Amino acid sequence: DLDQRSTRLAAALVGEGIAPGDKVVLFSRPRIEWALTILGILKAGAVAVPLDAQLRALEAQRIVVQSDAKAIFVAQDRLKAVRELGLQVISLDREQGPNDELLYLDDLLHNEEKVEIRRAAEDLAVIAFTSGTMGDAKGVMLTHGNFSSDVAACLKRMSIGPHDVMLSIAPWYHSYGLTAGLLVPFWAGATAVYTDNYRKLPRIMKETETTVLLAPPKLYHVMYQRVREKVGKSLPGRLAFHLIPKQVGKRVKEEMASSQLRFFVSGGAPLDPQVAKDFRRMGIGIVEGYGLTETAPVLAFSQPFDRKVGTIGPILPGMEVKIQDPNEEGIGEILVRGPNVMRGYYKNPERTAEVLDEEGWFHTGDLGWLDKQGYIYIKGRRKNVIVLESGKNVYPEEIEWELSRIPYIEEVLVKRGQRQGREVVQAYVYPNWDQLGTSDPQVARELIWQEVKRVSTGLASYKRLTRKEELILVDKPFAKTSTMDIKRYLYQEGER
Repeated sequence: DLDQRSTRLAAALVGEGIAPGDKVVLFSRPRIEWALTILGILKAGAVAVPLDAQLRALEAQRIVVQSDAKAIFVAQDRLKAVRELGLQVISLDREQGPNDELLYLDDLLHNEEKVEIRRAAEDLAVIAFTSGTMGDAKGVMLTHGNFSSDVAACLKRMSIGPHDVMLSIAPWYHSYGLTAGLLVPFWAGATAVYTDNYRKLPRIMKETETTVLLAPPKLYHVMYQRVREKVGKSLPGRLAFHLIPKQVGKRVKEEMASSQLRFFVSGGAPLDPQVAKDFRRMGIGIVEGYGLTETAPVLAFSQPFDRKVGTIGPILPGMEVKIQDPNEEGIGEILVRGPNVMRGYYKNPERTAEVLDEEGWFHTGDLGWLDKQGYIYIKGRRKNVIVLESGKNVYPEEIEWELSRIPYIEEVLVKRGQRQGREVVQAYVYPNWDQLGTSDPQVARELIWQEVKRVSTGLASYKRLTRKEELILVDKPFAKTSTMDIKRYLYQEGER
């Protein structure tokens, strides 16, 4: 029983000298021991510092030192990276032969002592180090109250219960995976499942009888494309998709997901409204969510069968949202306030003051607008906005989203460029060579350019690429954070 075992672990940690408020690092891929360990750390009154399992040794060492950690739980494959840092190391895996330098998780679980450490809502629970698309990782301090309020708000709006099986592709060491993929099902009495195996996903969903899938929008786009390819091969298939879409949806569940599937949850990037619309027509609900690590992290999400598209829904219960300094289109910075907002950045009061004002509003750095019903629409990040000579604002993410719908494009990065002394919009594209069916860059560029012109008709004229020279092909994928966001700071103006 996870509850009993984590209680034993908490008592063992106290016996090893871990005091309330001590920092304890967790460095491993998600697995059952990961969930057990973080619960044990929190029950001991300590502060959990979950590390991204994909961090390189030097990055991990820097964060461990920065966090002032007293102990670290580590998987065997990451042990070498942290062994010499001078703190208590607890291995999640048993080594071959005795080792006096290490403690082992399974030994600690034999502890029969009882411990009861009460923690208040304002007490620190987790320090989550962000990967940072701008190269500026920060330690986000999240309290027990931050998590409990966020989970409670999620469950007020989303119907999850003991009958549900929630399968997450979002790693638990990221705030989204921790809250939505682990804590929400725990609180609801549901079953939490994690996998990072995309290829075996349909089989895993069938075996676990998944009812809710949490995944990035790219996965849903791939699933959608497969559905369209299948039904598009025959006239009966095309007719079924348009006339009896729920029958098509039933087959999708049987072949690509789980017959018990209730709905999808998408987060981390914008979702193509057409994908959401057509899945809903097929009887498969899809929720689009929004949040940041600093808000524990969920702020808003739509309903599975919401008729509004392109929105991430209204703010969650108990939270407030407003738009600061809106322009003539109503677009401004999104500010939020509520019990889920972080305490601040660890040992970084200057950066904390930049985003948390005296009235408790957190400045998200995201630009967006609200409709009359309070639904939130995201345009992009404030720091990424391109201001043209005309004074018009261009949101790179908006253009990237449109261009990413082109099958010939694997990855795209939009940024400002110069032509004859004027600022223009440029798109750097890593092609999908398999879809293109050619290895000739000139042919590829022409094929992509024709598609760019076609999909750009939905954009305002000043947001469009106007010349083929503004479309630049790159020969390798863009560098990304562990959450698969492009590291924009590596691609500044004039660099590639």
